[in-house]
Amino acid sequence: MELHYAEYGNDGPPLIILHGLLGAHGNWHTLSRTRFSEHSHVFAVDQRNHGESPHADRFDYDVMAEDTRAFIDRLNAGSGTLLGHSMGGKTAMNTALRYGRVVDRLIVVDMAPRSYPPLHQPIIDALQQIDPTTYEDRSAIDDALAKDVPSFAVRQFLLKNLHYDTGDGKYHWKMNLPVIAKNYDRVNEPVRSDSPFDKPALFVRGADSTYVQDDDMDRIRTLFPQAELVTIEGAGHWVHADRPDELADTVDDFLSSTR
Repeated sequence: MELHYAEYGNDGPPLIILHGLLGAHGNWHTLSRTRFSEHSHVFAVDQRNHGESPHADRFDYDVMAEDTRAFIDRLNAGSGTLLGHSMGGKTAMNTALRYGRVVDRLIVVDMAPRSYPPLHQPIIDALQQIDPTTYEDRSAIDDALAKDVPSFAVRQFLLKNLHYDTGDGKYHWKMNLPVIAKNYDRVNEPVRSDSPFDKPALFVRGADSTYVQDDDMDRIRTLFPQAELVTIEGAGHWVHADRPDELADTVDDFLSSTR
């Protein structure tokens, strides 16, 4: 599967970015353009069943890690730094553990290698209740979604998945919602490996998020012995949206210290 991506800059070593569940490469556009591309050749990727990447019936970390390995191989760069947020963080972890030859450094934003409860199930349920082809405009879809998703910020994030097809004159979801919903349990599975990734690894968490607990560090350092943890104050789960400059500074410091 050839994943869709956006490219930023052309100097420096590769930095491959993987978004979270129901996201897309555009979630990382500003940081990729204004900060990361100053020192890296950035590739912000749409994972399968998301954004502009192909849809497929299979949706689990084994195949998404293979997608990522194949993407890095296609760059003909040998290897690069892999940065993943949330679901993308688990994809990144699995890729590093399974295909360590293509990953020089690992950066995981607000995700631990443990299992999680179905925190996004209410959002997936709300999206499944909406057929965007039956609405005239985005504001009407937003109003319908607001009944079950009261947060304006969350709705704005979700509505980035809308695509207006000039062919049929209707709105459609970009993401493969039926397959994502069917395989949502797989997204929440823990990361497992018999062999660790013994290269530089950075785990970043938001101080206001509960996704990465102090107790998670034992498991993290079992799988990633060189892992360091940085907590960013004033940030929740969406660290790159809440504190973009602080995250960029943290990433820059990590990359410069491990080159």
